[in-house]
Amino acid sequence: MANLTRRAALQKGALSVAAALHISARQNHVFAAASPPARFTMDLRCGSIGVRADQRTAIRLAHENGFESVTPNPNFLADLSDESRPQLLQELKDKKLVWGAAGLPVDFRRDEKIFADGVKRLPRLAAGLQRVGVTRVGTWLSPAHAELTYMANFRQHAKRLKACAAILADHGLRFGLEYVGPKTLWTAKRHSFIHSMAETKELIAEIGLDNVGFVLDSWHWHTAHETADDLRTLKNRDVVACDLNDAPAGIPIDQQIDNRRELPSDTGVINLQEFLGVLLEIGYDGPVRAEPFNRTLNEMDAQAAVAATAKAMRKSFALVGIG
Repeated sequence: MANLTRRAALQKGALSVAAALHISARQNHVFAAASPPARFTMDLRCGSIGVRADQRTAIRLAHENGFESVTPNPNFLADLSDESRPQLLQELKDKKLVWGAAGLPVDFRRDEKIFADGVKRLPRLAAGLQRVGVTRVGTWLSPAHAELTYMANFRQHAKRLKACAAILADHGLRFGLEYVGPKTLWTAKRHSFIHSMAETKELIAEIGLDNVGFVLDSWHWHTAHETADDLRTLKNRDVVACDLNDAPAGIPIDQQIDNRRELPSDTGVINLQEFLGVLLEIGYDGPVRAEPFNRTLNEMDAQAAVAATAKAMRKSFALVGIG
């Protein structure tokens, strides 16, 4: 009888613990749903919104307008003295900012001499980025060429970008490649080239280095007729940086012009809720920045342009519950 009583007591206790755990789990679930997970940052890249700003000015503008990261300038950072470097990093920390992704400071699209000169300078610039804690670099791929066939251009890109990627890897830097999607661009020259996620994957595979991935752009994702399922083929480690844009209304996808974009969530033509939602799904934790190439924005003064961009970014982030 004592055993039965003890068993009953243990069962009762187990049920109580289970109930408590269930309630706790529900509470934790509610808390987790209310608290945003580790995620991408709202990034300021001044050049993409027509704002001319040196590194310190960009940091100030980012802080004043609620951005969470800022694009690093390779040349400026490589030239920092040992005395001024800690001061800049403290300034970044005090303003609760982190680094976004730098642009690749090498011209790989033209003749061999120009490319070779750029590669010679790259180790010094990469070292400068590494010293201040930058971990991401990106560039874009021209989707057509007047002279090189697809395969000749593919071989040249693989060779040149592998050389860049190897140097970046030596300095702890990931390297993102951005395909350019509009049909109005990849049909503009004699030979079309990479203009989709699938083709970019082939180039990344040919380069064959672990630090190479994507710069994703909602504009190019949209104009390449891609879907959320295409995005879901990627993991966080595959995405180095991300651009967020909207498209003018009333223009068919294949007639969109690359330098006539809109700020994020301005028209709703591009499904940014879906785009950002998948980035959250895959745990993307890098910079997301606007790149609208918008004439109205470019005509604003620096403060107004940055403020308008921040407002558009917050509106877009709110689509996926990020406030």
